[in-house]
Amino acid sequence: MKLNDQIKQLANSYDLPEDVIRTIQSTNALLEASGSVPGLDIGDRAPEFILPNAYGKDISLDESLQKGLVVLSFYRGDWCPYCNLELRALQDVLPEIESLGASLITISPQPPTNALSLTEKHNLAFEVLSDLYQEATHDYGLHYTVPPEVQDIYLNVFNLDLSEHTADGSWDLPVPATFILDREGIVRASYVSTNFLTRMEPEMVLEELRSIREIDQVRRETLKLSA
Repeated sequence: MKLNDQIKQLANSYDLPEDVIRTIQSTNALLEASGSVPGLDIGDRAPEFILPNAYGKDISLDESLQKGLVVLSFYRGDWCPYCNLELRALQDVLPEIESLGASLITISPQPPTNALSLTEKHNLAFEVLSDLYQEATHDYGLHYTVPPEVQDIYLNVFNLDLSEHTADGSWDLPVPATFILDREGIVRASYVSTNFLTRMEPEMVLEELRSIREIDQVRRETLKLSA
């Protein structure tokens, strides 16, 4: 089953009240219409970051790019069941991602302790980074504050105080997004959605990586012939 089908199936299983669903959908639509979370476009240069991983080690995007392509995924946190589905799905295709010359980096605003428990729970073998002050989330055009009416739903319907799950104690989050970067840090594929129930399918990640490799191979061969 595709990732987004799994997410839809899980969301339907919660059987939420209609007024809750309408409020979440309407605030997502307003966020989309505002244009405040555009993310990066294809052709943009990805901003550098240095963030701690689940074990407290600082990970640099620039150093990761020196090793090859980078698949960069922003998720909301370990409290989000849909994010957990996405991370497990990415773990399933990690060997193929790496065989295509890429590494996988995921980022959320949760502290490293949460990232560590998430890594251990799902046996994740890729970098799970903590955007402690949400600077990377800002730089990548993904940052927003959960509106008061949705904060109320989180507190009173889901029994979740988001400020206890973000490293900076805020109600701020990234919209889910995936970027595929070439070795120069240029965005070659981008998926940004204000609807947290949709994500870039892992198979699409693999297709984009294959396409990048094929295009780059053709470019190299063309340069050899013209030399």
